[in-house]
Amino acid sequence: MADADGTGSPLSGAENQGRIKESSTYYPQEPGKRPKTARQKVKSCLRHNALTILTVCGVVGGVVLGIILRNSREEKWTPREIMYINYLGDLFLRMLKSLILPLIISSLVSAIGSLDLSLSGKIGARAIGYYMVTTICAVILGIILVVSIQPGVGSSARESTRPAQNVSTVDTLMDLVRNMFPPNLVLACISQHRTEPKPPENESLPMEEWELVQKEVSGTNILGLVVFATVLGITLGKMGPQAKPLLGFFESLSGAMMLITNWVIWLSPIGVLFLVASKITEMKSLEEVVSQLGMYFLTVLIALSIHGLLVLPGMYFLLTKKNPYRYISNMAEALVTAFGTSSSSATLPIAISCLEGPNGIDSRVSRFVMPIGATVNMDGTALYEAIAAIFIAQVRKVSLSFGQLIAISITATAASIGAAGIPQAGLVTMVMVLDTVRLPANDVFLIIAVDWLLDRFRTTVNVIGDSLGAGIVNHLSRNELTMLPHHPQTQNGADRHATTSI
Repeated sequence: MADADGTGSPLSGAENQGRIKESSTYYPQEPGKRPKTARQKVKSCLRHNALTILTVCGVVGGVVLGIILRNSREEKWTPREIMYINYLGDLFLRMLKSLILPLIISSLVSAIGSLDLSLSGKIGARAIGYYMVTTICAVILGIILVVSIQPGVGSSARESTRPAQNVSTVDTLMDLVRNMFPPNLVLACISQHRTEPKPPENESLPMEEWELVQKEVSGTNILGLVVFATVLGITLGKMGPQAKPLLGFFESLSGAMMLITNWVIWLSPIGVLFLVASKITEMKSLEEVVSQLGMYFLTVLIALSIHGLLVLPGMYFLLTKKNPYRYISNMAEALVTAFGTSSSSATLPIAISCLEGPNGIDSRVSRFVMPIGATVNMDGTALYEAIAAIFIAQVRKVSLSFGQLIAISITATAASIGAAGIPQAGLVTMVMVLDTVRLPANDVFLIIAVDWLLDRFRTTVNVIGDSLGAGIVNHLSRNELTMLPHHPQTQNGADRHATTSI
């Protein structure tokens, strides 16, 4: 009996039934049974896009609920009351985060282990090349816009009195490499390494003479686990038949995690609603923020929009000759979740589901490229940090030379890679970029008032970049993938087009 993709490999009844069930999630209509009347088409579209529509309604409802709660009384909402508002959203976010670790490990190991070693190397090289090009483009775009618009000139942004963290650029980069090689894999699941200078009793001493403290801080070391999973997948691919039992375990685990993801994502409309509502409720005066940081906020939004809606789709179109906006529209569920959760890692399970479903990306590509992209490919973050550093320099009336702009671009690129593996990533890596142009660390808090909202937009751009990268790699690798035995987890074929009505 031929399988659902026509490859001729046999499937068990349970696997075949699961395949049909998964396919029907995204393709409920057979080609010969498509709706004919306008009413049938509307009903089909609503049914097919129900989850995306509900999640968008969750974002809109969260904004409305937050505004209503803010204006329902004169006194501010207490932190405890905001915690109550955020409770359901926090539960949803915790569910998503609980899927990250097993999904990344199982997806990477099974995807790389099932590929020919030469092909996995090609896919990896294509993905890394794409990541580097898009990140550099993002940084250059950000620098051009912030230098042209000059949002910091005449700004009334005020510095916070919050104390700065003592962070060295060299220490941050060295910790990035250290975290790639965790000495204890179990410990890497719950903590990561950080080097912090310890202020001496004599605070007049230069920072280079401070004592260094090596410590483990709470937070999953995603980067180290990705490196280990990649190496393990390559090893299993090289071992041949001897590795089949272990490879089969990771393939089964990956499939199970995707099934659990499909259950969890139906909670996303409620979770996103309360996550957004709580942030709107605790926000300080919107008028004050706009008056102080309005031009800066607008500059970042323009840069993110150009990069996410023009540069990245343009690159996708040039390399694949396909409609990038249809592709992005099929990722709507993942993009809305990225905006609501402000975490590209937490969005990873949903993004993979959207790629393998309506966009028809081969699972060997999506489960290889996406976990790595969610860890190291941060176009929105790189763009944001370059703009923020130059904005702060403009506020402080510090003129920057061309060489300093180049230094900012390089550091922002490195900082965006390190951001995924560091707690309070925006704060720590931003200090690293400021250190490049000798600006005080405290100046980070000039922009902290709007950081929570901009973080949502740049996370959305990060997910767009990762998703389009998976589509590009899938297209460039389509001939090699066709020559290999079909992966049992691939749902819709390597290059199948979605049949959604949007």
